[in-house]
Amino acid sequence: MGVQYEIHQWRHAVPLLATVHPEEWRDIVDVLSSFRIRHSAIVVGGGRKSEVAGWLDSAWESRGWQEKKFETAIVVDERRMESPTHKVDCYKSGVALEIEWNNKDPFFDRDLNNFRLLFALRAIDVGVIVTRCDELQSLLESLGRGASFGNSTTHMSKLIPRVEGGGGGGCPIVVFGMRSSLYDPNS
Repeated sequence: MGVQYEIHQWRHAVPLLATVHPEEWRDIVDVLSSFRIRHSAIVVGGGRKSEVAGWLDSAWESRGWQEKKFETAIVVDERRMESPTHKVDCYKSGVALEIEWNNKDPFFDRDLNNFRLLFALRAIDVGVIVTRCDELQSLLESLGRGASFGNSTTHMSKLIPRVEGGGGGGCPIVVFGMRSSLYDPNS
């Protein structure tokens, strides 16, 4: 997977996944190993959810992962204050996974804050983000789609400083950046 993905981890996320959540780790490795960036998915316009994000969502869903909204609240004495979180794209057995293929980069802040809160509440053990590497920009530009995937969208150089700056709090996090070697020009 190292040739196809740029991988970074914080707080020992990969060993934690491999030992505490081996089935979920196997799911992540299997899905990402079989994934390809299809030419047809790049040249078509996006809309709400791209074919890339849709394929990944479906692949994890077929393995028992599900979109999940956590109901959270803070209770002080008898006063209950709702503390809503954002839905997690894919969740299974304590592992939260977000797919950020082509959103605006503030979505990373939302995801990391969500991981931080859910980890502090003991609702998740680890957070995973799948996004794209910066190197894909040249490929996207060569296909005439560079303007749709610009500097203000989600990619590794926007994510790494946020994680290294503590955006996820104490939550163990692993991020996978899709490299241009995933591109399949014949599909």
